[in-house]
Amino acid sequence: MKIPALCPLDGRYSGRLGALRNVMSEAAFAASRVRVECAWFEILSQLKLPHFKPLTAAERRLLEKVCTLSEADLELLRALEFEGYQSIPATKHDVKAVEYFLRLRLKDTSLRDRLGWFHFALTSEDVNSAAYALLLAEGLEKALLPALEKVHKQLVQLARREARSVLLARTHGQPAVPTTFGKEMRVFADRLARQCQSLKKGTLSFKFGGAVGNFNAHYAAFPSVAWPRAAQKMAAVLNRGRKIKLTLTPVSTQVDPRDSYAELFDNLRRADVILLDLCRDMWQYISAGLVRQKTAAGEVGSSTMPQKVNPIDFENAEGNLELADALFELFSRKLPLSRLQRDLSDSTVLRNMAVGFGYAAVAYASLQKGLEKISFARAAARRELDVHPEVLAEAVQTILRAAGYPRAYETLRDFTRGRGMTDALLREFIEGLPVDEATRSKLRALRQETYVGRARELAEGKYD
Repeated sequence: MKIPALCPLDGRYSGRLGALRNVMSEAAFAASRVRVECAWFEILSQLKLPHFKPLTAAERRLLEKVCTLSEADLELLRALEFEGYQSIPATKHDVKAVEYFLRLRLKDTSLRDRLGWFHFALTSEDVNSAAYALLLAEGLEKALLPALEKVHKQLVQLARREARSVLLARTHGQPAVPTTFGKEMRVFADRLARQCQSLKKGTLSFKFGGAVGNFNAHYAAFPSVAWPRAAQKMAAVLNRGRKIKLTLTPVSTQVDPRDSYAELFDNLRRADVILLDLCRDMWQYISAGLVRQKTAAGEVGSSTMPQKVNPIDFENAEGNLELADALFELFSRKLPLSRLQRDLSDSTVLRNMAVGFGYAAVAYASLQKGLEKISFARAAARRELDVHPEVLAEAVQTILRAAGYPRAYETLRDFTRGRGMTDALLREFIEGLPVDEATRSKLRALRQETYVGRARELAEGKYD
């Protein structure tokens, strides 16, 4: 544990972030900005502009290499922004520091005669817009989606394993009808799968049209160049090898409208609400003794009650899901807004997008751990079901209706509601009904453990 850490993501939970730290850290964001500047430099070299000869294969490799930042590179970027470096005063501007960094890093290469083309006709928001889109795509593709898909796989496996494990379903907290634990887990698996598919199909937008999105400076310098087409090439360059795609916003102010960001965060919130629902249900199953947790040698459940095995993984996941979703909701509500053509109130919010991803990653890791430790208490679930023969009332009244029995529902209502029901009482009731023998045989055959409809097939993913 890092004692001075202000945020648990950098302290207590730092070991649970997986790939996220590598792809959404401030260092990763700096590298994304460098990559965007280099991509634009490469595109400019293809436009046959005066004084800008095309790049050689070796020079392209040089640009690729400079996009991988070392610790020394990061220190240089920090110095350029905050302290100054050699004869260069502190920029107090993060994007300008990136431009100066590239000039310094490449001044002794064959590109030294073209260094003035870095950041040509761009506003900082062009670079930031593309860099943040890259950051979100990387975080989703390499961290959150794989974690969500692992949870989905665990749920599918659990559903299949417990497809035949009967469970007393409760609606409004009251005994309802029998189901199987596997089918109830399949519900969560299928809900989550839908959100994962939506996340995979989503795109992240960026703008690249200059100070207010009109290519003003571009056309002032070179009016004959098709600048929107050149900007469109940025998406192709940045999408190389990428599953989550970036798309160029053709018309914008100084900032991208970021509706695609809101779509992403709302999609993640929907996935998280499903997992929150799962955590709370699992907590109740554990509390009722229907789900058991594996114990670890030496692990402490309570500082004073040594017998306890608390559902801490599901509780931890629940809390971190709520933290993540509070931030995701803020991002969805805040980031598409900008006063007139630009205001800066979004800047500090954008810098915290990784924090929302971080709490989600911690939650997913906790949930995965919790699912690995559980087993369904089949005998306990069967005992609970056995003491509630009244759950067959639905079946009895439906069979009676099918046989044309008058006031079937009302008859069962009056017989079952508000009284302690036993199997013997139910059987006595069935034998006393004035029905034909075929109907009585159907009623006699009813058992709680077999009155599950297609729950078993549904748990196995057989929906037809």
